[in-house]
Amino acid sequence: MQARLAREALYKLQPATPQALIGLGKAVAESGLEKSLVELVKIRASQINGCAFCLHMHFAEARKLGESQERLDLVSAWREAPGFSARERAALAWTEALTLVAQDHVPDAVYAEAKAQFTDQEFANLTAAIVTINAWNRIAVAFRFVPPVKGA
Repeated sequence: MQARLAREALYKLQPATPQALIGLGKAVAESGLEKSLVELVKIRASQINGCAFCLHMHFAEARKLGESQERLDLVSAWREAPGFSARERAALAWTEALTLVAQDHVPDAVYAEAKAQFTDQEFANLTAAIVTINAWNRIAVAFRFVPPVKGA
């Protein structure tokens, strides 16, 4: 795969967008949400959106945070897999609903499940995390950002 536009070129051509998304990411990182939960959300959205660049980045970050490879291998099948807490399951369901918003327009049951697991502030921050990774995914997929894979 060849990049349509290098990531660095985007930062030069339209610096306001990446800076705004970086700011949103920092706000989420400083929000108090569990960092491992945020990485699971980023991974799930990136899987749905087919973003290899973001998957490479967020799998690595999750491993740095101590996430097991076994759980990471099962994120795409979290509904059928053991080892995910009710809070993580609610976050993953919310991630899927927001990422696929055009399909089901965020079902009430998914909203209720997530609201039961998160305070209002946490829920707002979780939503910001999902919105942010979806924006990054769309940029990276559109411009075909290439993940820095060794041996590729």
